[in-house]
Amino acid sequence: MQLARYVVDAVVLEGRSVREVARAHGVSKSWVAELVRRYREGGDEALEPRSKRPHSSPRRTPDVVEDEIVRLRKRLSEGGFDAGPETIAWQLELIGLRAPSYSTIWRILVRRGFVTPEPKKRLVRSYITFTAALPNECWQSDITHWALADGTEVEIVNFEDDHSRLCLASKVFATTKGHDVLTVFEDAATTWGYPASVLTDNGAVYNAGTRKGKTVFESELERLGIVYKHSRPYHPQTCGKIERFHQTLKVFLACQRPARSLRVLQGQIDRFVELYNTLRPHRSIGRRTPLQAYLARDKARPGVPLGTTHFRVRTDKVDRSGKVTLRYDSRFVHIGVGRRFAGTPIRLYVADCDVRVITFDGELLRHLEIDPSRRYQGRDREIE
Repeated sequence: MQLARYVVDAVVLEGRSVREVARAHGVSKSWVAELVRRYREGGDEALEPRSKRPHSSPRRTPDVVEDEIVRLRKRLSEGGFDAGPETIAWQLELIGLRAPSYSTIWRILVRRGFVTPEPKKRLVRSYITFTAALPNECWQSDITHWALADGTEVEIVNFEDDHSRLCLASKVFATTKGHDVLTVFEDAATTWGYPASVLTDNGAVYNAGTRKGKTVFESELERLGIVYKHSRPYHPQTCGKIERFHQTLKVFLACQRPARSLRVLQGQIDRFVELYNTLRPHRSIGRRTPLQAYLARDKARPGVPLGTTHFRVRTDKVDRSGKVTLRYDSRFVHIGVGRRFAGTPIRLYVADCDVRVITFDGELLRHLEIDPSRRYQGRDREIE
C-alpha cells in the first residue's frame, strides 16, 4: 500500500511520467498506470489491495447442486438420518445430479455453516473389528429402552445381520419376556432364513448361564443347530454393531413426534427400518445399503441340530403348600409333591423335561415329565 501511494503521488502531484517512476522504483509501467487510473476513478480507497480470486471458475460446483446439497443436509438431519458428505453424494446420484467429491461437499457444508470442524479423532482403521464373511453367518441381538410421550418406558428388541448391517427385526414391548425374544427371532427367520449363529449380551431373556439353566431362546437355538454366543460381562464392544444400531435408531426417533402408544411407536420404527435397509448407504459396507450388501452374497445356514440333553441338579425345600418351583423355558413351573413333605430338603434331577424329586436320604418323592403349557404340574404327569 505504501509503494502504491508513493508512485501515484509521484505521477499525480509531482507531474513525473509513468515511465520515469516505473524505472526509478523497479516496477512495471502497466502497474503504475493502472494505479493512477484507479486513483483518478476511485480516490484513496481504490488503492487498497484487491482480491486475486478469479471472478468465475469453470470447475466451481453449480449453484443448483450446491443448493441441493444444503436441502439434503437439512432434510436428512431433521429426519434423524446420517447427513454426512458420503450420504449426500449418494442421494444426489439418486435424483440424477452429478455429485462432487466428498471433500467438496464437506467444504460447502462448512461454508454454509452446517459443519463445525473438530479436532482429529482416532482413525477408524486403527480399531480391530470383526465382520462375518457371509449374510446370516452371525446375527446380533440386544434390547434397548425408549420412552412414550407420557414418560412410560418401553423396550425395543432388535436383530441385525453382522455381515450386511441389515436390520432383520425391530419390535417394541412394554416389558420383554423370553418368549417375546423367541417370537421376534422366529418372525425374522421366516423372512430372512435361519442364521448359523447368534450373538447377544448376557441379558436374562437371552442367557440363563448365571442361573445354571437355559432360556427358551437358548433351547430353541440348540434344537435348530444354531450356535449361540454371548459377550463377556461389562464388555459391550463385543456386540458393537447392534449397540451402534441402537444409537442410529434413537437419533431417528428423537426427531419424530413423541409416540403416545406402542402401536404408534412401532409404526415409527417400521418406517425407520424400511429407510435404513433400503435408502441409507452404510459407510462400513462400502457405501451400499444394508439390503444391497445382504443380497450380494450366498447365505450361511445353521449346522446340524445338536440334539443334546440338558442336565441340571438343584437343591431346594418343599414349601408350605407342598410344592417346589423350577424354571423351565424361561418360565416358573410349580411341581406338586404333597403337603406332608412341607419343609423337606430335596434335590431336583432335571434332564430336559424329565424331573425326579428325591430327598437327601434317596427317597423318590416324585418322577414326572413337565408339560410346558401348564404352570402347575399335577400328579397326572407322573411317570411310573
